[in-house]
Amino acid sequence: MPVTPRIAADEALDIQPASTPQERLRNFCIIAHIDHGKSTLADRMLQITGIVEERAMRAQYLDRMDIERERGITVKSQAVRMPWQVDGVDYALNMIDTPGHVDFTYEVSRSLAACEGAILLVDAAQGIEAQTLANLYLAMEHDLTIIPVLNKIDLPGAEPEKYAAEIGQLVGVDPEEVLRVSGKTGVGVPELLDHVVRTLPAPEGQVEAPCRAMIFDSVYDTYRGVVTYVRVVDGFLRSRDRIDMMSTGAHHELLEIGVSSPEPHPTQGIGPGEVGYLITGVKDVRQSKVGDTITTSVRGAEEPLAGYADPKPMVYSGLFPIDGSDYPILRDALDKLKLNDAALVYEPETSTALGFGFRVGFLGLLHLEIVRERLEREFDLDLISTAPSVVYDVVMEDGTEVEVLNPSDFPEGKVHSIAEPVARATILVPSEFIGAVMELCQSKRGNLGGMDYLSEDRVELRYTLPLAEIVFDFFDQLKSKTRGYASLDYDVSGSQTADLVKVDILLQGEPVDAFSAIVHRDKAYSYGVDMSGKLKNLIPRQQFEVPIQAAIGSRIIARENIRAMRKDVLSKCYGGDISRKRKLLEKQKEGKKRMKNIGSVEVPQEAFIAALSSDAAEPSKDEKKKK
Repeated sequence: MPVTPRIAADEALDIQPASTPQERLRNFCIIAHIDHGKSTLADRMLQITGIVEERAMRAQYLDRMDIERERGITVKSQAVRMPWQVDGVDYALNMIDTPGHVDFTYEVSRSLAACEGAILLVDAAQGIEAQTLANLYLAMEHDLTIIPVLNKIDLPGAEPEKYAAEIGQLVGVDPEEVLRVSGKTGVGVPELLDHVVRTLPAPEGQVEAPCRAMIFDSVYDTYRGVVTYVRVVDGFLRSRDRIDMMSTGAHHELLEIGVSSPEPHPTQGIGPGEVGYLITGVKDVRQSKVGDTITTSVRGAEEPLAGYADPKPMVYSGLFPIDGSDYPILRDALDKLKLNDAALVYEPETSTALGFGFRVGFLGLLHLEIVRERLEREFDLDLISTAPSVVYDVVMEDGTEVEVLNPSDFPEGKVHSIAEPVARATILVPSEFIGAVMELCQSKRGNLGGMDYLSEDRVELRYTLPLAEIVFDFFDQLKSKTRGYASLDYDVSGSQTADLVKVDILLQGEPVDAFSAIVHRDKAYSYGVDMSGKLKNLIPRQQFEVPIQAAIGSRIIARENIRAMRKDVLSKCYGGDISRKRKLLEKQKEGKKRMKNIGSVEVPQEAFIAALSSDAAEPSKDEKKKK
């Protein structure tokens, strides 16, 4: 269905944000579970309001990164300003399209802090999912006005009446008040924009007060330096103003100020309640901290705004450049990426096996995957990432406490106790899969906290699970056991003492720190067998036999041998006495024994990459024969 813009594109750009009265501003974001149609709905809004011309329109318009477009997911929140007219009055709508995956909840929380309302989007064919609930509770914590909306009503499998009743019960509204739209065809979207204008409150802020603006996002532009996105709370920011960053104490001059509409559109200034961008020409990424308050140097504010809580990394992994000379490039790349991704935490690390690199904290496995892929694509780096691990608190027999971010940091000596982080997980699943999900959670050392039926065929399960069990392959197994219907959301809630051990992998008696892991004692044997079997297939044969061992302390729990390559020293013997052949074989045997004592095993980079990836190694020839 063709969408007719109500306001022409050239008229839209004539709206001067600095002159927009505060009562005609509306700030809102779109929150939903992953793949429920947030970006598609945002596309239709851009099209209907006319700020993107038909010839320039493309799917996922606000998703600027290639990786977002390829995977069909939103990684970065994007702010855009749209004009809209209700009853002959012009309004300016500031909309933020947010990610849906649990790993990017921090992006969502920062976006919510810049808004007065939120559109809660639910797929009319799938209903409420775990991340829908999580984002709804986040919005309620920020005291936002919630507009419940059912999307994809044009799908053959859509059940709008059923899921409208679910949402109505959850949000506390009549099912008839839940709006029905189709982001694909544009049905119901103009009515949704009208509803946004009539329902959401105008932003509050004092025009005459000293200027205060909150930084809610930043990006690094190669040519223009740091581009800072702000929400003005009080006062005005104008072009050529001198500004101060209240936490860092840095002073800058505003070279350009404007709004995203959705491309950068310079203006004379932005006032209370408005969302816009600032460019100061600064190249140092550390001078624009997300959550900082900006004020003017003249008649500036004395009290900063309440900032955001720093995100706490859930998963740690080592990132090492394959070529050691790329280490400075990796350091600069992480600095620039940290500006785009405020949840990134990293510190330098050295590994005897992998050289110089960084220990990086992530919010989850998808976050790890996205960051690594962005580093490789945007900065042309070849990287090895070590197996992900969580933070453990180790208490020694003498009472010393050690925080272990990396298995190689595990202290030597007698351990009194080890505490691991635990997470409260919310799983939404069709009732037919309850047994399979419970079995999976029990195998991951989970404890059932409660179970509620949201409807006749949908159940909410609440489990307490060790975070280490969630971050590896829990989500993949959950999806496979429920044919893709289950959804998961979790947040860390304290820690618990567990029977954990450090498993070392030894090559010819020498531990290789990159392959060490901290696992539960019940799973130590299987980890040792799996990793030693993997390495046996990946490490090339040497001139001497190489033992691969898995050990807990001094106790060996698994072993594989890489057989020696054998040169045919008898090839030059054409007949003759057997004693001559025996003499040659004995000489070879002595040489191999001496080589084993002084030789070292070179592990190729490909072996590190393959062994540290989650994919299973190729079966060995012996295993193939057994099959």
